[in-house]
Amino acid sequence: MTPPLNDHPTKTPARGGAACHVKLAAAFLLAATPALAIDVPSGQPVELQEVLVDQMGGETWLRFRFVAPQIGRDGGSIGYDLAGSDMTALCDTLAIPYIAEYALTGDVIVISLADRAVEFGTADPETTQFFEAYRLKNGTCIWEGL
Repeated sequence: MTPPLNDHPTKTPARGGAACHVKLAAAFLLAATPALAIDVPSGQPVELQEVLVDQMGGETWLRFRFVAPQIGRDGGSIGYDLAGSDMTALCDTLAIPYIAEYALTGDVIVISLADRAVEFGTADPETTQFFEAYRLKNGTCIWEGL
């Protein structure tokens, strides 16, 4: 089931520092309602934090950001080997229906997992994060391997 979201005014996510080589032409932010259980292959609890739409290098990127506390390096029980399958499942079972329901268009779908909620573009060395990029082809998420 696609999580309900609340529409918010257009907002450019904060990006900082000289190391940031990405210029966002526009961004659209949809904030998730809290505590929605999402089933993934590893069985870990995963919650949708937010969905961002932004421009990178002439392409539209749809970013699905999730909180997955069990990937934490301190006491976390889910490594990248298991989380990778979770990200693909989230792309196929949540992102694709979400994109259709909200009539979004994009070139790249990014699924990210973090062990805690972190503001987009904020560096937090204490946070464990995993990312995967996909392209939508024939109704399926195809791993991009960026």
